[in-house]
Amino acid sequence: MVAITVILAAVIGTFVLGLGDQVQNTTPQASFGFDQTTETVTNSTVTDVTTVTVTHESGDSIAETDLAVRVGGNAAWSLNNTGSAPQAVDPWSDSNQDVTAGSSFQVYLYDSDGTVSEGSNVDVDGSGYTLPTGATALASGDVVQVIYNSPDSDSSSTLAKYEVQ
Repeated sequence: MVAITVILAAVIGTFVLGLGDQVQNTTPQASFGFDQTTETVTNSTVTDVTTVTVTHESGDSIAETDLAVRVGGNAAWSLNNTGSAPQAVDPWSDSNQDVTAGSSFQVYLYDSDGTVSEGSNVDVDGSGYTLPTGATALASGDVVQVIYNSPDSDSSSTLAKYEVQ
């Protein structure tokens, strides 16, 4: 009788203190791979640009809105080259789709002071590769992270990380 009372009190106490929600929130199991390349941007000058492609290789599909790619804790950005000038884009946070095996995100730059936004122009002109104000190009030693932000709580988990060479 005493054992049943203790177990019942522990279970009730867990949920009353809010710990029950944490027990139910689980981090998705997914594997991410990283591929670093150097692209040469040629115009009037030649500039080498380091990029890291992050690819969901296997495991659970994850809603785009629950994933973030960060460099040193700052938002990572890819480029959309469809307009007259390349623009910063974050395809893993713009829709309600899932990131599944085969989905990828190419990191070109990161927001070092909080001023880069979707659509910020990146110029490729006579001076080479010109980043928007507040943006920083990837460099050796930077750490690219894939972070899962739980939609049910304030918790987050690092699913994968890669150090730029």
